[in-house]
Amino acid sequence: MTIFHFFNCAILTFGPHAVYYSATPLSEYDTIGTSIKSAVVYLVTALVKLVCLATFLNVSESDSFDPYQELLKALIGFIDVAGLYFALTQLTHRNISQNHKFQAVGLGWAFADSVLHRLAPLWMGAKGLEFTWDYILQGLEANANLVLSISLAALGSLMWLRKNKPKTMIPIIYACAGIVATMPSITSYLKLGLGWHFPKVVGFELFTSLAMAFISWQLFVACQRPSN
Repeated sequence: MTIFHFFNCAILTFGPHAVYYSATPLSEYDTIGTSIKSAVVYLVTALVKLVCLATFLNVSESDSFDPYQELLKALIGFIDVAGLYFALTQLTHRNISQNHKFQAVGLGWAFADSVLHRLAPLWMGAKGLEFTWDYILQGLEANANLVLSISLAALGSLMWLRKNKPKTMIPIIYACAGIVATMPSITSYLKLGLGWHFPKVVGFELFTSLAMAFISWQLFVACQRPSN
């Protein structure tokens, strides 16, 4: 039963990445190389973030919300944006369109995040003797992160790759990208500052990811319209 629970949680955590790749034109254009490259960039970015966190953050003995520490975490979190910028603009890609490029980069980014942060806890915990909802919730959280990563890649594509976007859209694009980039700090505040339990936080992440995906899609469509 424990092995069955582990496989269920693993499929929930990592399955949507494979489904997204297979169900979209990404598989037809063979963009797996782009996703792998972006995953490698994510791992390097995560290493840089880890060094910065270890250097500049103090180890807290309590679980209370510390605004100064969380502000530093949010600033360090923007290293992800720099890594995403590198993945979108500096890596060599096959002859794929901008639409497929940001999806492949976001997919690889999200998959690497899930492997790095959820595979080991899932392997150690989901095989335990007692059933727990925590790993199912972690799988749902990984799905939300997948949507947020692709949304951030779409917004980054609009910021850095699309030159003829309407000027009225630029502040909205940057504001949405800022919200997505600071989601870890927002969820940390909800857990530590407001005392939200994990299921409620995951529900917020799922709702926010869908909302940001819809907004990003609308912005992408609006920026593709020919200007008058």
